[in-house]
Amino acid sequence: MNKELKIKILRRLNIIKGQIEGLRNMIENDKYCVDILIQSMAVKNALSGIEDLILENHLKTHVKEQFKNKKEEVAVKEILKIYKLAKRK
Repeated sequence: MNKELKIKILRRLNIIKGQIEGLRNMIENDKYCVDILIQSMAVKNALSGIEDLILENHLKTHVKEQFKNKKEEVAVKEILKIYKLAKRK
């Protein structure tokens, strides 16, 4: 993984960790349901952003190498697998 991207992702994961803890505290303290849902959606959006970065890295590195090394079939299978998982959301 690209070093700069890795640092960016780890930083975002630390933020998400804090958001999750905040979400837990909101539930423990019986906060307003809508506020909890908003926080939960923020966490999901943050995770989605991380997924985008990881996919971009994968396409720029691993898939690029797979095509270069005549392993297009493996690359296509992986991309289709990710696509099918994303459609389930």
